Amino acid sequence: MPTAPEMALAAPGSATSGTNVAARTGVALRALATPGDARAVWRTLGEHGLLRDAGPAELPGLLGALDARCPVGVVLSVCVQVASALPVLREQVDGQPEDGPARTAYLEAITGHAMLALAATDRDGAGSDLMELGTTVRLNDRSLVLDGGKRWITNARTAAYALVLARHRPQRHFTSFVWVLVPTDAPGVRVSTTRDTPLSNAGLGDLHFSQVHLDRSYLVGRPGRGMVSFARHIATERFAGGVWAAAMCRRVLADTHRRLTERPLGAGRAWDNPAIRERFARCVVEAWRIETACDAYRDSPDPLVTSMLLKASVAQGVDVVLGECAALLGAEAYVEDGLAQLRATAGMFATAGGATGAMLAGIAEHVPDLLRGQPW
Repeated sequence: MPTAPEMALAAPGSATSGTNVAARTGVALRALATPGDARAVWRTLGEHGLLRDAGPAELPGLLGALDARCPVGVVLSVCVQVASALPVLREQVDGQPEDGPARTAYLEAITGHAMLALAATDRDGAGSDLMELGTTVRLNDRSLVLDGGKRWITNARTAAYALVLARHRPQRHFTSFVWVLVPTDAPGVRVSTTRDTPLSNAGLGDLHFSQVHLDRSYLVGRPGRGMVSFARHIATERFAGGVWAAAMCRRVLADTHRRLTERPLGAGRAWDNPAIRERFARCVVEAWRIETACDAYRDSPDPLVTSMLLKASVAQGVDVVLGECAALLGAEAYVEDGLAQLRATAGMFATAGGATGAMLAGIAEHVPDLLRGQPW
């Protein structure tokens, strides 16, 4: 019989499939008294085995069920961990000794006992220009020393570990970076709170590192492979954002449609008005575009470039759907925790995982390849 750690380390999807993840997540969350507590949600997901199985095929069911029951900040907290942080660690656990830091952190995370933060966005540069990051790590044969800082980090205030992208060489080159696993209670680590944000449930904050001394075993992967790993997993995170956005749009559209069919207008209902029906139909088209972009990512031979197309599509489409639905609802959209507030919060789809402007610049670099051949 396999031991509990061996079972926990099984490959994603080995115990479930995408068809029942949503149902299992719903069962797990219904037993939870505090769906607005990111730590409690993460612990519950781990206890129900949903974090071990959170591969790309499971993300739509998992994030859709979370979106239906939890605040946006909590869904963001889970999304970053399952789409990026956990996969980075998962790649390294097989090569680590049983008591290695990456293996320990991974097991604690997938069982819900520890939360993770993915700390890439740097204090010393624009968020989308990671080549300029100023967080540095000095390495020798036995140890490392980390200095610098990270801004706007999801789970900074709730995570037991942070996966920190740091520069180990001064050259502006993709081989100059490495991941460092940093216990957030290590000497030299300080966490500050990001204030006045609608994403209060996401544990947003800044991480500050001053002469953080760790054993070299806290490196995650080989030096020089950090940026390559980041690029691969940020594409999955953008896909996760896409399927989450698709679920959010479907939820909002269904609720708006219900309200319009119930609201009196003249001799009938608001839904009977042709102008309202046309405006609503345009929102359905935008939501369909997001879902189609997610399908295109699944089938793409170049996921990084396709993830940029997906990211830009999602940022624009979500804002159109939420904005138009809020306009159709009128004053109802401005109640506490109403649709107008959701639209403001969902603005993070334009920045998290790469700002829209940066995505468009990247797309422009690939125009010749994107326009080569036939569209079908």
